[in-house]
Amino acid sequence: MMRSWQRIYAVLLRHLYILRGSISRLVEIIYWPSIQMILWGFISRFFAVSSPGGGPSSMGTAAFGTLLGAVLLWDMLFRTQLGVTLSYLEEVWARNLGHLFVSPLRPWEWWLAMMLFSICRALIGMLPAALLAIPFYGYSIFDMGLPLLFFFLNIMFMGWWLGFLIMALLLKAGQGAETLAWALTFFLAPFCAVYYPVSSLPGWLQPVAHALPASHVFEGLRGIVLHHQFLVNEMWCSFGLNVIYMVLSMVILQIAFNSARKAGTLLQSGE
Repeated sequence: MMRSWQRIYAVLLRHLYILRGSISRLVEIIYWPSIQMILWGFISRFFAVSSPGGGPSSMGTAAFGTLLGAVLLWDMLFRTQLGVTLSYLEEVWARNLGHLFVSPLRPWEWWLAMMLFSICRALIGMLPAALLAIPFYGYSIFDMGLPLLFFFLNIMFMGWWLGFLIMALLLKAGQGAETLAWALTFFLAPFCAVYYPVSSLPGWLQPVAHALPASHVFEGLRGIVLHHQFLVNEMWCSFGLNVIYMVLSMVILQIAFNSARKAGTLLQSGE
């Protein structure tokens, strides 16, 4: 077990060194979440103060907190998923997969290292944006307290299994499918009810939304901000769905990995 943790740490350290050695990567990770937070914050503030009397309405203020919190949590999901898939693509671009798997590194150790690195990437991107919201708008997502931890954990779980599914597709289809690393999560965004309740969707789409863990997280966020209630059932639904999808995604990824190794495509991957 100690040797396993040493191998996991070695893979994590490799990606941290790549990140530390590239200012452009660090700037990109911080830049986009901060810009989105600033833009959505000003838009939300405009709606918050757009009341007949010219002052902030209670509904507008609640909408401001809901939208800004949703932006930060959604970016956490996207950055976590991207942390997994980009870690894989870094190895593909460097033609390093063959070197990794002639070593004693096991697939599950590699995947765990990717999950840990994705947390680092997500925190690097999210924390500056969340901290900037305090002086810009007087809004702190950390005021939610303990429920925020449950939101983050469920969002990260969804980012991980999405990343594993995309990895499986890349192993099967090759680099031609690498645009999925950016596109798939945004494809799911309308069904995740990020900025509006699930009830706003057409009736035939609502079951699709309920089948996604993120929709329960954002419903829970609205419950905290709008009604000051922590919706425990929503968190349990999100957690249960994440466990099911995580197991399925790891099985699919293992099958895709075994198929690629037998076909020899791990050695052929690269630019």
